[in-house]
Amino acid sequence: MHEMGIATEILKIVQDSIPAEMAGARVRRVNLRVGKLSAIVTESLRFCFTIVAEKTPVAGAELAVEEVAVKAKCGACGQEFTIESAVFLCPACNSGNIQMLSGRELDIVSIEVEEESKDPN
Repeated sequence: MHEMGIATEILKIVQDSIPAEMAGARVRRVNLRVGKLSAIVTESLRFCFTIVAEKTPVAGAELAVEEVAVKAKCGACGQEFTIESAVFLCPACNSGNIQMLSGRELDIVSIEVEEESKDPN
């Protein structure tokens, strides 16, 4: 399960991204973009993230995943299209000369934090 390694790296990036002056901040949500060709099982990634984030400032944070469709452009006719199945052929001219435009992403889009409460009560 490579999702555990990915979750660990996401956690490290998130922790390293919190500025020193916000050391007491709580991470509420981590927003990801994950391409359909990235071979990541979203629910497994969320589970692994929950495990690795335990006992860190990121514990309890939501891992929000936006799935990115597989899009391509035909090198023969220039048609841009979305690939819905395992057939990597241009639907306009049936050429196999295609360039992948999206679908392999694994990006941290944003990290939402909540500053530690200053209220003594």
